[in-house]
Amino acid sequence: MEEQTQTLMIPRAKLGSQGLEVSKLGLGCYTLTGAYNAPLSDEDGIAVIKHAFSKGITFFDTSDYYGHRIHEILIGKALKQLPREKIQLATKFGIVRFDQTDLVVNGRPEYVRACCEASLERLGVEYIDLYYQHRVDKTVPIEDTMGELKKLVEEGKVKYIGLSEPSPDTIRRAHAVHPITALQMEWSLWTRDIEGEIVPLCRELGIGIVAYSPLGRGFFGGRGVGESISAGGVLVSKLGLGCANLSGTYTSPVSNEDGIAIIKHAFSKGITFIDTSDIYGPRTNEILIGKALKQLPREKIQLATKFGIVRFDQTDLVVNGRPEYVRACCEASLERLGVEYIDLYYQHRVDKTVPIEDTMGELKKLVEEGKVKYIGLSEPSPDTIRRAHAVHPITALQMEWSLWTRDIEGEIVPLCRELGIGIVAYSPLGRGFFGGRGVGESISAGGVLASHPRFIGENLEKNKILYFRIEKLAAKYECTPAQLALAWVLHQGDDVVPIPGK
Repeated sequence: MEEQTQTLMIPRAKLGSQGLEVSKLGLGCYTLTGAYNAPLSDEDGIAVIKHAFSKGITFFDTSDYYGHRIHEILIGKALKQLPREKIQLATKFGIVRFDQTDLVVNGRPEYVRACCEASLERLGVEYIDLYYQHRVDKTVPIEDTMGELKKLVEEGKVKYIGLSEPSPDTIRRAHAVHPITALQMEWSLWTRDIEGEIVPLCRELGIGIVAYSPLGRGFFGGRGVGESISAGGVLVSKLGLGCANLSGTYTSPVSNEDGIAIIKHAFSKGITFIDTSDIYGPRTNEILIGKALKQLPREKIQLATKFGIVRFDQTDLVVNGRPEYVRACCEASLERLGVEYIDLYYQHRVDKTVPIEDTMGELKKLVEEGKVKYIGLSEPSPDTIRRAHAVHPITALQMEWSLWTRDIEGEIVPLCRELGIGIVAYSPLGRGFFGGRGVGESISAGGVLASHPRFIGENLEKNKILYFRIEKLAAKYECTPAQLALAWVLHQGDDVVPIPGK
């Protein structure tokens, strides 16, 4: 074995009170086999692990579930090029199957042993330093699972035992059978649920905490971090920019110069997902976006626009979903935007006088012709979603979702996750309400918000009380109300992309 040296030492830390010492930073290897991105080659994955070791990281985390077993094989290959005695290796068992709608776990003693022996073989090691139950099997008494883990410790196959995402009661019961060395729990700037009960309990019992997703599942990793908003769908920045208000939805329109500057500034901060519609302005918003795009790299932009609203005011909504109108709108939008294709093309509102199959049929043709890459819907019913998705896969729904607009959580969100459809949350700041105290007090008499029920009279006064509570909570976490409101939406799932801007 070629000796791998360490050039930068990361401090050591005692994990829990049972004697396990690890590097103060560990390496979660989950994504090497494609959790949030395409899998790395074995060569690249091994290089990542060896580089981490050279910088002083000695605590490596995997699971028998990652990559459906191949992840442990990759780690094992890397370990052959590293000094085993300097590595603290953690792996997990217990998840049999996991997808967006189903989690199957197994904590039976015979399964525990079989998993451990299989992991040892895949990893090519004689022992596992820290062996976690990945998720607790509530159909099996934790005492039974822990009893088998205790035997594995006594046999020298496992050195220390851990749990991932257990309840406080489970922690106490498990710890009574054999000391728990560490819990693996999600903990980051935007995931702080464990601070109430779990953290104090761990400190009472001398249990260490291994924080997974400390970068908010990658969100805090850099300006340009993007996530797929649907299974196999378009890759976008985790925050988008809703551009409707640039053309005066709630305020006076901004000048072209200012509008372009706003879009370019957003891009400089890592926002690459730009949202518009042919009705915004009307029509002029797409022209503005087109001018901005001429000053940006088109290949790095995910451009969403919409068709279908013919006329809209406070008393009237006219929509059109006829195939010939779909095509005419798309071609007109392409011309106004000055682009050859639209990344994500939504039907802005469903036309109930036209079968959705007819509308989708024309959209499918536009995809086949290369004029549209992905298809979306805005504010459809569950039945419409299923019927549309049967014609051509829907990539995303654009729906209102915020701290005070949560109607979609009952039927729409579960359906999207069943079908692998992403959710683009418009008005994540409550149509600006969570943007600051002054919003509710500066509504122009002639503006759209002046007629919105939540901004009128007694409703507004009650909502101000809600705002003050949000403001107080934001102060507790040392952020603004707008940041808190956005964080809440972002926390709803990796398949949710808010588009603040109005």
